[in-house]
Amino acid sequence: MSSPDPAVRAAELRATLNHHAHRYYVLDAPEIPDAEYDRLFQELQAIEAAHPELLTPDSPTQRVIGQVLPGLVPVKHEVPMLSIRTETDTTAGGALAFDARVRRELALGEADPPVEYAAELKFDGLAINLRYEDGVLVQAATRGDGETGEDVTHNIRTIGQILLRLIGEAPPLIEIRGEVYMRRDDFERLNERQREKGAKTFINPRNTAAGAVRQLDSRALADKKLSFFAYGLGETRGWARPATHGATLDAIAAFGLPVNAERAVVQGAEGLVAFHQRIAAQRDALPFDIDGVVYKVNDIALQKRLGFVSREPRWAVAHKYPAQEQMTPLRGIEIQVGRTGKLTPVAKLEPVFVGGTTISNATLHNLFELRRKDVRIGDTVIVRRAGDVIPEVVGRVPGERKHYVPNFRMPRECPVCGSRVVREKGSIDYRCSGGLFCAAQRKQALLHFAGRRAMDVEGLGDKLVDQLVDGGLIRTLPELYTLGVAKLAALDRMADKSAANLVAALEKSKHTTLARFLYALGIRQVGEATAKDLAKHFGSLDRIMDASVEQLLEVNDVGPIVAQSIRTFFEQPHNREVVEQLRAAGIRWDEHDGSADTSPRPLLGKTLVLTGTLPALSREEAKELIEAAGGKVSGSVSKKTHFVIAGEEAGSKLDKARELGVTVLDEAGLRALLAGGS
Repeated sequence: MSSPDPAVRAAELRATLNHHAHRYYVLDAPEIPDAEYDRLFQELQAIEAAHPELLTPDSPTQRVIGQVLPGLVPVKHEVPMLSIRTETDTTAGGALAFDARVRRELALGEADPPVEYAAELKFDGLAINLRYEDGVLVQAATRGDGETGEDVTHNIRTIGQILLRLIGEAPPLIEIRGEVYMRRDDFERLNERQREKGAKTFINPRNTAAGAVRQLDSRALADKKLSFFAYGLGETRGWARPATHGATLDAIAAFGLPVNAERAVVQGAEGLVAFHQRIAAQRDALPFDIDGVVYKVNDIALQKRLGFVSREPRWAVAHKYPAQEQMTPLRGIEIQVGRTGKLTPVAKLEPVFVGGTTISNATLHNLFELRRKDVRIGDTVIVRRAGDVIPEVVGRVPGERKHYVPNFRMPRECPVCGSRVVREKGSIDYRCSGGLFCAAQRKQALLHFAGRRAMDVEGLGDKLVDQLVDGGLIRTLPELYTLGVAKLAALDRMADKSAANLVAALEKSKHTTLARFLYALGIRQVGEATAKDLAKHFGSLDRIMDASVEQLLEVNDVGPIVAQSIRTFFEQPHNREVVEQLRAAGIRWDEHDGSADTSPRPLLGKTLVLTGTLPALSREEAKELIEAAGGKVSGSVSKKTHFVIAGEEAGSKLDKARELGVTVLDEAGLRALLAGGS
């Protein structure tokens, strides 16, 4: 409970804010969302405003937070890197209040013209000072405490957007300031790689970028793609600075450093409001995180007149948007089954407003990540929603649980269809083995089954499958073959001719090959090549369905994981039932007796790469001929490649083959190999 005594409460708030600022700025490991920090900060500001005698020099409201990380060399900023005031009123009122303050400080009346402002984005990253001498980057430093930062030149040099030498005629000395950040897509790819490895995932792009920049070893940045935007200046010598902030940004851009294009020079409060609203509408579509916009008086001479107060410029303000992280209780955990059968734990939350919308569900990704974050039902958790990224639980708020709560466990059976839940060896994902039978996977199963390389049902695309499934016309794959012209023609955007064409395509698809049918079933780990190997090895669908793991392991390139996946699929009675119903619907192929393929396979064990355009064969035709002869077609050239088949306009693969000494053949050479030549 907080104390009603203002002095005691102010002391509590200073201690709390300093703790969380240290976690955020120094350790890059925040414990609470930005919105909660802002709320505590504003409470302290209000107490200090009402009781000026309680204001202390070490109050978080009086200084820029941060300090030098041990191990990095301190750098003194000749021109301090100060923070700017934050306007937390996320409505138009925030812009109006700033303009009113500026006009009051400049003693402007109602009859005076509007003030001109430079408006730009407030990036959510790590502030950096780049020092260029005679155009060459000599030092990069973090903000630190505003007066002294940390030398991170070794890491900043790895960021491709930051020039080692400026373009054009550079001054003897110029310090360019900006933000190092991580794009959302780069952040998601990084976390996806971490999940695949079963490694720790990162909380958000800002802390990931900040932590990477401040590593002692620049090799830590190898898997973290960072970006940079410039937004201002530090110390300069021998250079006539432009008269406005907008022109200054243009000059920085002319030096070759990236300056974000979402900026504008606007007139008065109306211009600020319009900019704030325009960027708010675009916020989710931006490829990076922002938590607001920044307004600066555009005229540098007016900036000097306005000066500073409490180490903050009177001529600038950060106007925030709704927070993208919030705290809320975790009420439960449910399982969602995806289109491919993956089981994902989903947090059921006490509804909370995050990133401009109310969130009641958030992903927990997988069981291993849930355990690493030590999230359990009843905890208060931090929820993040940024852009169009699915809301996620990034962690729990530290604190002892009042009573024991058991760890969440994945179900043994699919909550949708009751099929056995399996986890492949070495994988972090749990999956429903129902496949063809599971309603959650129905659309994906239909689209895969009808694909060009599977049953090749022309005209059966995403929108039509949506209508068929959502309208209840199809519940299982075999029901595809019961569709008639009348049913189909009644669907949205389906004329009689289109319906008749689809029925004809379905009828045509009944004549196929065993390999195509196997691939169409969508068995986990069974691609086109494996389906062809299975068909050639066993020659019969019944033999494949009844094969043991040991027998499956005898097939070319079938390992333990693939063998177990096939066995698990055909062990499910409902999968066998779907197969039998498809055969009863008239799907057929030529099967031959004998458990092994005795046809010549001159390319058995050989890996080939196709590049360029062949005179007579299409890429697909050449691939089918190679695979029929026992060979494999790879997409890239390596030391394990036996032959590269090159046609017209062959590209880098041909260069790589020559570099590695791989044999290069034309189409005639390929045909000679297929005929049994060496």
